[in-house]
Amino acid sequence: MREYEYPTLNPEEGRLPVTEAVDVIVVGSGPGGATVAREMARAGRRVAVLERGRDHRHAPYYGTYLGALMYTDRASFRYTREGVNIIRPLMAGGATSMYCGCSAEPPAWFKDYGVELEPYAREASQELKIAPLPNELWGAASTRLADAAAGLGMDWQPTPKFMDLARAGRFNCGAHCMLGCRCGAKWNAAEWVDDAVAHGATFITDIRVESVIIEGGAVAGVRGRYGRSPFELRAPVVVLAAGGVGSPHILQRSGFADAGRGCAIDATLMVYGVADGPTQGHEPPMTLFYEDLEHGYMLSTLVDPWLMYPLITVWKGPQYPLTWLSRWGRTLGVMIKLKDDLAGEVRLGRPWSKPLTAADHRRLAHAETTARAILRRAGADPDSLFSTPIRGTHPSATVRLGDLVDADLQTRVQGLYVCDASVFPQALARPTVLTIIALGKRLAAHLRRGETVTVEPAPIVS
Repeated sequence: MREYEYPTLNPEEGRLPVTEAVDVIVVGSGPGGATVAREMARAGRRVAVLERGRDHRHAPYYGTYLGALMYTDRASFRYTREGVNIIRPLMAGGATSMYCGCSAEPPAWFKDYGVELEPYAREASQELKIAPLPNELWGAASTRLADAAAGLGMDWQPTPKFMDLARAGRFNCGAHCMLGCRCGAKWNAAEWVDDAVAHGATFITDIRVESVIIEGGAVAGVRGRYGRSPFELRAPVVVLAAGGVGSPHILQRSGFADAGRGCAIDATLMVYGVADGPTQGHEPPMTLFYEDLEHGYMLSTLVDPWLMYPLITVWKGPQYPLTWLSRWGRTLGVMIKLKDDLAGEVRLGRPWSKPLTAADHRRLAHAETTARAILRRAGADPDSLFSTPIRGTHPSATVRLGDLVDADLQTRVQGLYVCDASVFPQALARPTVLTIIALGKRLAAHLRRGETVTVEPAPIVS
């Protein structure tokens, strides 16, 4: 993987490494922003990628517990008003810096909103060589769970992965890789930002975009803070890709009162049980999965990393983290990811609210019953079974397609687009990254088909 040396900048000086307007501003470097930036830079457009977090990929703490505390929102201790934990990476590459490397095809229902994603997803899958891990790397415990599920009539499948074993110096994938990939096997969206930089784009980290500039019904750039100083950067095209929380916040500051009303989080929890024999902590996470589309959830093989286990379980009660040292190494886990209803709000100046609806609780009850049956059949002690607290893994659906953005992902403001999980019209209840990449490729194709962007150089106001 090629590394690029980005300009050494001092945010305290408030000076940006660009001195005139650009063609496209991309806010956020996750899969949506990185894809649009790369495609537009390759097409010869002047692109600036603005990232609130830092690029931690080459730091010695990347992929460690300390690192995870450093580059997640509120050190991973962000909670909704209802007590749901939200893990939100704020860094180059966005959520792809801490994901399990899982891929899933975009849901077919995007076509109901006038959005065809299949060809773009296929293109990305071929380019990134998305495929399941070899059978021998699925993990003995994970295979044991899938076999137990098969005995109950469920056909679990190998999970397609954003992984290339040839890239890894020494493949070492286990539960800890959710903290950040240290062996290099997993694709990170920041790699496509690197590619955009190689084609002339500018990548600025530690910069906070607060609002967009709107003039005469069209976007004209963005405003925010760089270090202690305010800044403006001008462009006739702005793509917000700051995620299910960041994008609605920027839009709210820009006059979009409805942004952030209603959201989905793919409500997630694990059902754990203690068993003899091989367990999952040192196996690649989520190597096998099952979707129950009728009841609205996905199951997969997953346990929390060693040190995260007591931090997560403490919310269940003091007796649970006390089992950490004796149980983690003997734990089997089935992850539940719900297709939760739209509810709550992500609003500036208010605590984030995300209640589960009555229908969500029915889905959860069905999923937990199924997961417990699988664990018992796999040999877990029935008395050891328990469910972790719910967490939100995919904040989304806060700037919904067909509501706040059209089929081209454009808002009511000309030239202002959104390309991240916030545009999902409903919860995916499956890995989101390939869908977001496909949205990014489709948006870039739309922008390339438009008229050539020409702008007069303008000074930065700071």
